[in-house]
Amino acid sequence: MKRTLDLLVAASALMLLSPVIIAIAGLVRARLGKPVFFKQRRPGLDGRIFELVKFRSMSDTRADDGTLASDADRLTPFGRWLRATSLDELPTLWNVLVGDMSLVGPRPLLPEYLPLYDAEQARRHAVRPGVTGWAQVNGRNALEWRERFGLDTWYVDNRSFALDLKILWLTAATVWRREGITAFDEAATSRFPGNDEPSTVSHENALTREDE
Repeated sequence: MKRTLDLLVAASALMLLSPVIIAIAGLVRARLGKPVFFKQRRPGLDGRIFELVKFRSMSDTRADDGTLASDADRLTPFGRWLRATSLDELPTLWNVLVGDMSLVGPRPLLPEYLPLYDAEQARRHAVRPGVTGWAQVNGRNALEWRERFGLDTWYVDNRSFALDLKILWLTAATVWRREGITAFDEAATSRFPGNDEPSTVSHENALTREDE
């Protein structure tokens, strides 16, 4: 039933929102240039790697030495708006449609984190990663990494159709109110340092950013 829900919602949303998606693509092209889409490798079900697709939200601004400027400098007001509204996440519906992701599940992080997880944390990959998840409606960017992973594995153990519907409803309410999106005013997410280092706040902006 979960996969059926994913297919129905993703396919319907892509069709109904196609004018919005086309309009945003045009705005990204005009404001930020090419490429329109941001693509990044992420681990999915059982740690298998797939390519996550989102709208680009950072410019190619460079420092005086020719290297890319800091994330904060590259994040324009338009990019911040995309993230605050979560409209940059619309292309991930394609990842749901093709089976890389689910509507609900632990958010896909970076492949470099895979060897850093302990056995309990690694269980977050026992299900497909989600566009949104239990952690995103229970603290979002105010969570420390260990808290976030604990919520992810709680979802793995307690997942159900009813819980997925609840998370989708709570996500819609959170995005509408823009709760937890701009806390700490971070342009990028602080990296997971591993379990041997002090836990840090994840600072996730608008359901995981370009570096996360």
